[in-house]
Amino acid sequence: MKLLRLAVAITALVLALGTGARAETTLRIGLAEDPDILDPTLARTYVGRIVFAAFCDKLFDIDEKLNIVPQLALSHETSADGKEMTIKLRPGVKFHDGEPLDAEAAKFSIERHMTLPTSFRKSELASVDHVEVVDPLTIKLVLKTPFAPLITQLTDRSGMMVSPKAAKEEGDKFGLHPVCAGPYKFVERVQQDRMVFEKFADYWNKENVFIDRVVFLPIVDPTVRLANLKSGGLDLIERVLATDIKDVRADSRLVLSTAPEIGYFGLTINIANDKNKGPLSQSEKVRQALDLSIDREAINQVVFNGEFMPGNQWVSPVHPYYQKAFPVQPRDVEKAKALLKEAGVAVPVTVDMMVPKGAENEAVAQVLQSMAAEAGFDLKIRLIEFATSFKQAQAGEFQAFLIGWSGRIDPDGNSYVFLHSKASQNDGGYSNAEADKAMEDARMVSDPAQRKAIYEKMTRIVLNDEPIIYLYHRKILIAHTTKLEGYRQMPDGLVRVVGLKLK
Repeated sequence: MKLLRLAVAITALVLALGTGARAETTLRIGLAEDPDILDPTLARTYVGRIVFAAFCDKLFDIDEKLNIVPQLALSHETSADGKEMTIKLRPGVKFHDGEPLDAEAAKFSIERHMTLPTSFRKSELASVDHVEVVDPLTIKLVLKTPFAPLITQLTDRSGMMVSPKAAKEEGDKFGLHPVCAGPYKFVERVQQDRMVFEKFADYWNKENVFIDRVVFLPIVDPTVRLANLKSGGLDLIERVLATDIKDVRADSRLVLSTAPEIGYFGLTINIANDKNKGPLSQSEKVRQALDLSIDREAINQVVFNGEFMPGNQWVSPVHPYYQKAFPVQPRDVEKAKALLKEAGVAVPVTVDMMVPKGAENEAVAQVLQSMAAEAGFDLKIRLIEFATSFKQAQAGEFQAFLIGWSGRIDPDGNSYVFLHSKASQNDGGYSNAEADKAMEDARMVSDPAQRKAIYEKMTRIVLNDEPIIYLYHRKILIAHTTKLEGYRQMPDGLVRVVGLKLK
């Protein structure tokens, strides 16, 4: 009977191959966290951006060299006075519900980003006064003032287009059933378990989509993620531990893809929203003392095997906008103690440090705790689920928040959204009129030398006030099996599924 069943199975396979049938392919991606809401207007997590890359195309994208390239738009043109940007849309694009992506739909999406009360895109598009429909495939963004980083904002969530029909029907539940214009369409999401997408038959670039389904699986433990990759349970994982690099490279079945990140990792300090009015929120001297207690290179060596880059600004030391006049300062425990004495605070200074769960986060927190203790700080590590940490940050329920930012190609995207008084992700409530003006001025200038000079003024202010203690810049570490072909790592750390094939 076994031989008979085997013969029947082989016959069925031969017949299937003979008729051109093929097995469906599924790409399984292991994520380091479960994303927040899958609505590009309301989302704010890096891991969410990885998921968006599979189903929510943008007006523009970037390539490996950070050049801006067309995606849902074909071209853009900025007026001589910098106050108008005209965008030509790609013809024949459809949303996953079959609705056309035309100028009216693009206008709706951008206005939704700008006006939805809970939108995190408001500060990114703050310079836009209104959107005009020029013709069925052309829109014009009319600006209040010139805004140099605008095109770069449209390469990310501010440039993601959503179906007007679905957004109106779903209202504030759109993120539960998102409808965009990307290569894959949403099927289901089970919180903390999986997100499933299937190939969209009418995708504008369907000739380059070779995999039938994409499944994202949140697996917080990096050791478990890697074990699943090795066993064949996953095809790709993001955020490989730096300490596992050697192990991945030694495995002939695996490929490691890397790139320097364009973001940063640091300690966001709750300055204005600290309900307890602790010394850290009330005195820049106390914040400076905490900074001086930290040895960034030691963190790099102990936690990351020397693979990452210590830093003290919102861009890395190799970035063209890095201010070399303000280099990473060495650790100085005695000076830190002196600053605490000048500030007149009792030691140890107790600090509630909110830390999203994860092996590397916890290791960094423990090293910081040990270092800071020598200078007179008692950092109380409070481990918390990743998505929940953002809710608590918005509510001001922290004193220090160990968190990273995946980065944008323009320095404005790494600074304004967290440091400007009116920015939507300024969780610590930092406010400095001079810093605000510098950030606003930098947005109006396109000449790199002039912008860098403006950012120098801002750097001096921010490094004195210390609303964020910048620590290091990560290396993007993504591993996949050799069965996956065509993978290219971009500096933004996202996983782009178009062009990928599974053997």
